[in-house]
Amino acid sequence: MSDRGGTIGLVPPDERRLWPSPPALLELLKPITWFAPIWAFGCGVACAGGPGARGWGVVAIGAALSGPLACGTSQAVNDWYDRHVDAINEPNRPIPSGRVPGHWGLGIAIGWTILTAAVACLLGTPVIIATAIGLVLAWIYSAPPIRLKRNGWWSNLAVGISYEGLPWFAGAAVCLRAMPSASVILVALIYSLGAHGIMTLNDFKSIVGDRQMGIASLPARLGPDRACRLACLTMASAQVLIVVLLLVWRMPIHAGIVAALLAAQLVLMLRLLADPRGRAPWYNATGTTLYVLGMLVTAFALAP
Repeated sequence: MSDRGGTIGLVPPDERRLWPSPPALLELLKPITWFAPIWAFGCGVACAGGPGARGWGVVAIGAALSGPLACGTSQAVNDWYDRHVDAINEPNRPIPSGRVPGHWGLGIAIGWTILTAAVACLLGTPVIIATAIGLVLAWIYSAPPIRLKRNGWWSNLAVGISYEGLPWFAGAAVCLRAMPSASVILVALIYSLGAHGIMTLNDFKSIVGDRQMGIASLPARLGPDRACRLACLTMASAQVLIVVLLLVWRMPIHAGIVAALLAAQLVLMLRLLADPRGRAPWYNATGTTLYVLGMLVTAFALAP
């Protein structure tokens, strides 16, 4: 049941606000999630050999586009359309807690989308294309009638592409002032597919709420054990393919480093598989770090 301001009956009437507080607005954009796309953007810069004549100022704008703007938009959109689920899983989130009241959450999502598109226009056609794809994915991921997040297979793919592939592509395009090479696009795509597993582990925290609300995230759909095995297989397979490509491209040192990082992840995965639900956050803080370090090693391998 909706109240007059549009917040879905989650906050007692005497605790409702008229205006969101600045800390709540920042929390709505989830700064902690900006790291992944900014890192991927940095990998794109690295594989292009650095900013070149464009300078670091343009790179800084691109990093802001990837993190606070594009990723921030996706978080605002997701929190608005997930406010019912968050009331179960994370009732302290800005919207269900009432710290971002009424329709402010939707307004911020729309405004941030417009700002993101405007900034992308400063960085050239390839970046505009990548940003447009990312914004479309951000909205169809959360908003009905499509709401990709209801299906863990498609939702994880959309997030992996948005967080890894598109920023990587944009970083290379900004520095090159042109479309990246086929090898750069291929590597970015492979790491995006591998990130499908990272997103699966991220969904372990919301199994209860997802099941109650009919959201078929993979942990809710397959159960923790099967979802964990799938996540590990997905992440490892992507990196094996990267190692093979680096060997084919005659980059044995970089291939060896990525392989070593993968071997360390496999050791961590064994511990994760013993307690998927309890150790998923731990693995996202350890094994995922090794995964993204491999991304950077691969980016340096592709640099001219």
